[in-house]
Amino acid sequence: MGFRVVVLDSAEQDLKELRAHILKNFSADTWRDTYTKLKDAIRNLQNFPPAGSIPEEIEKLNLTQYRQILPGMNRVIYEVRQDVIYVHIVVDARRDMNALLTRRLLRII
Repeated sequence: MGFRVVVLDSAEQDLKELRAHILKNFSADTWRDTYTKLKDAIRNLQNFPPAGSIPEEIEKLNLTQYRQILPGMNRVIYEVRQDVIYVHIVVDARRDMNALLTRRLLRII
């Protein structure tokens, strides 16, 4: 039985920002390739969600229900709850994750 995937609004916004960055700095072909890798990686999670590792920055906070996969130069951070995978973050792997998480927390407060 496959898991259902829910891409949260925060991850949708991340995708838009990633798309804009890639189109501005690289090419439409690069974006298509990146997007295909992201979709394929997330689709593969449906069959085996534990495949991802626990992100180091999040493990330090003892939030071990979150995992990550690394399709290409990007990170997809997700959470598995029962039979649903919630995609929280899609970001370039070279970005400072601590700064991103801090910004996200401040946006919620």
